Amino acid sequence: MNDTDQRCPTWSASQPPAGEGLAALAHRSRLLGADRRIVNIFGGNTSVKSIERDHLGRATPALWVKASGSDLASIEPKHFAGLRLDDIEPLFARPTMSDEDMTAYLDRCAFEPGRPRQSIETLLHAFTPATHVDHTHPDAIIAIACSPHGAALVDQVFGNRAAFVPYIRPGFDLSKQIGAAVRNNPDLECVVMGKHGLVTWGDTAATCYASTLRIIGEAEAFLAAKPNPSPFGDTTIARASAAERDTLLTQVLPVIRGAISQDRTMILTVDSSDDVLNFTTSAQCAALAMRGAACPDHLVHTKRVPLLLDWQPEQGAGALITAATAGIARFVSDYRDYFQSHAQPGDTMAAPWPRIILIPGIGMVTTGPDAFAAEVSRQLYRRAIAVMRHADVVGGFETLDAAESFAIEYWPLELYKLSLKPPPKPLDGHVALITGAASGIGRAAAARLARDGAHVVIADRNAEGSAEVAAALTARHGFHRAIAMPMDVTNETAVDAAFTAATLAYGGVDIVVNNAGISKSDPIEATSLADWQLMFDILATGYFLVARAAFRVLRRQARGGALVFVASKNAVAAGRNAGAYSAAKAAELHLARCLAEEGGSAGIRVNTVLPDAVLSGSSIWNSSWRADRAATYGIAETELEAHYRARTTLKVNVLPDDVAEAIAFFASPASLKTTGGVLTVDGGVPAAYVR
Repeated sequence: MNDTDQRCPTWSASQPPAGEGLAALAHRSRLLGADRRIVNIFGGNTSVKSIERDHLGRATPALWVKASGSDLASIEPKHFAGLRLDDIEPLFARPTMSDEDMTAYLDRCAFEPGRPRQSIETLLHAFTPATHVDHTHPDAIIAIACSPHGAALVDQVFGNRAAFVPYIRPGFDLSKQIGAAVRNNPDLECVVMGKHGLVTWGDTAATCYASTLRIIGEAEAFLAAKPNPSPFGDTTIARASAAERDTLLTQVLPVIRGAISQDRTMILTVDSSDDVLNFTTSAQCAALAMRGAACPDHLVHTKRVPLLLDWQPEQGAGALITAATAGIARFVSDYRDYFQSHAQPGDTMAAPWPRIILIPGIGMVTTGPDAFAAEVSRQLYRRAIAVMRHADVVGGFETLDAAESFAIEYWPLELYKLSLKPPPKPLDGHVALITGAASGIGRAAAARLARDGAHVVIADRNAEGSAEVAAALTARHGFHRAIAMPMDVTNETAVDAAFTAATLAYGGVDIVVNNAGISKSDPIEATSLADWQLMFDILATGYFLVARAAFRVLRRQARGGALVFVASKNAVAAGRNAGAYSAAKAAELHLARCLAEEGGSAGIRVNTVLPDAVLSGSSIWNSSWRADRAATYGIAETELEAHYRARTTLKVNVLPDDVAEAIAFFASPASLKTTGGVLTVDGGVPAAYVR
């Protein structure tokens, strides 16, 4: 996901499309969105006015404006709303208009049906008399706009080339004020919106783009010329070392995650960059952070204020866990008070948990219902830190008060953006760690759980295969939906490292699929001690090590969880020439039953799937096991599938996807009241019927 500070290129160097219409607008928007110092993720909006032919072939003035919920960094022409400009222009004569009336009116102005709903700030673009208009949230401009001396600073930087509009909530009145300022002063080059952002314009896409960059550059140069030897004041808290930081986070993240996942399961993201650490270890951190959001666009994703933990690295992990637990409880209580103080009839309180958690000396933890949402919060608060750093040199940081913040956070037009999200899936926000996930059953299980919304850790000693599976899942399901973790389940250090990586990446785990496998077929007298030990090292000891690490994380989260063991029909049915394999699989099954008893009081469910003869896509069946089993039955290797199909009651072959369905059942809320269970996926092998 884009979070760059790379400067925008010149218009000519950007290889712009021909013309001044929608394609040029989308191109200009992406250029601006590529630099998050200019446009927040999902923030800002851009427009162009053009003459289009309607369905009757009539020349019609149209306004193309960014649709609600789009991100300028990745916007395409299809993400813009189109409206009839002649229908909108009469609104400028109205003295005022409610949000509801404005939205209903604009919905009726659609030029082209089937496009998404227009931006909240559409009238700002319609009322500004220029062909191309940009509304952005540059760090430098916001720093000036959030200063107690904002109007005077705008005059100092731009003189009569800029108008300053004191803060009011976006909508009809603000749009009309901006439109009037521009219409009444032809020499104006920009409008600075108090505590909000910047409006610029131009007759062509190139001149509009250049004007936006030039105005921002002037503000940046103004701030850069101010002496600022110690941003945020003196450093008062020491940083933890990288190793100490990871150790502390491994302990506290599952505790935080469990505490804030009462309404829905959340994903955590960590930011320990220098900018964040400089802020969280500074003398002014508490005073600045508690003043409120740096921009109205942040509020839905960051809440009004972050949670700042009362803790220092030298106090250790125990004190950090205590501080996190107490801090979350205090934050929730404060948020409920905030809601009750400002709520209007019909308002429903949002989840009261923090979205931004600042840990002195460690960094910042951001939270969200998925990794993408947590990343959005992270990016936005990094922008807030940058704004506060700049504002420090121009008289301080003054932002929306509690009432203004509430009006934005619970504004129906802002909440509408959240309604655009797809309906929830059963495993949204859940983290699944799957061993042996680079191929066969593990790979199919990863795809199945990801389809249900899970974030997946692909753990396998096949590092290349793990990376391939993780990349494919992320490409299909979105930002950071899977990570690859090379892991040998027989190595205690590697197993613990995989769970540490999962915790640092997502905040913890919820589902663990013990699936890593190996097989070897020999008569007992031909089975070496080394082969016997290898079977038990991977299939028994490996499952123990993974389960133990899982229990440790799940207990810290205190929210229960699901372990799924992938054993075999051989765990309950005797088979010739597979004594070592079958005995190890039986050990897996009994370990799962024992752990079901141990985990029950903590809500940790442990269940087992018993597949049989899953030849397709399996690294096991691509080894000597295929030839060994064919020899055992006295048939050719090519006859194995038919042999296994014929011996089943249902006369079917079992595929990895079939086993993945059983795993998904045990991992999902559909089996919340099942533990110690066994589910066969073997086509019906009577000898393996569970008694």
